[in-house]
Amino acid sequence: MADELHSDLGPDRSLLLVDDDEPFVKRLAKAMEKRGFVPETAESVAAGRAIALARPPAYAVVDLRLEDGNGLDVVEALRERRPDCRIVVLTGYGAIATAVAAVKIGAIDYLSKPADANDVTNALLSRAESLPAPPENPMSADRVRWEHIQRVYEMCDRNVSETARRLSMHRRTLQRILAKRSPR
Repeated sequence: MADELHSDLGPDRSLLLVDDDEPFVKRLAKAMEKRGFVPETAESVAAGRAIALARPPAYAVVDLRLEDGNGLDVVEALRERRPDCRIVVLTGYGAIATAVAAVKIGAIDYLSKPADANDVTNALLSRAESLPAPPENPMSADRVRWEHIQRVYEMCDRNVSETARRLSMHRRTLQRILAKRSPR
């Protein structure tokens, strides 16, 4: 199986991974290396753009939301320097508008977190004629809802009242949800 993936990569196996979640990007780099890629990581828009301009890779996986800006800036830099780069945008903030924006400026696919190395590899190596296979173990709807609530809660600096207002839900309902463990 591994040799099969290696043959699909082509002669240039360079891969740029841009994500500000350091443990995630390190795990993904290690997993992608096992699949035959030659990964290089960046944890900010500035570092990602610098690598894209200096050494544009054949493949890239870019997180949409980074601490110092928007990952789409890295996608644009990659497109300018290497139009044939196969770029996948990763995000925990999946929305149709951002997916459209990512594809319009050159991404070949858009994956919601948590995506594993198999999902990323399949997206990078898929061809436009065929749709990628559905994920092996997608998140349950309850888990997606819980992740969204947690994300908004963190963005509101853990302020329950503000989070409830932004999610249009009763504060007590939100408190009960936050008190429970995450669904599978």
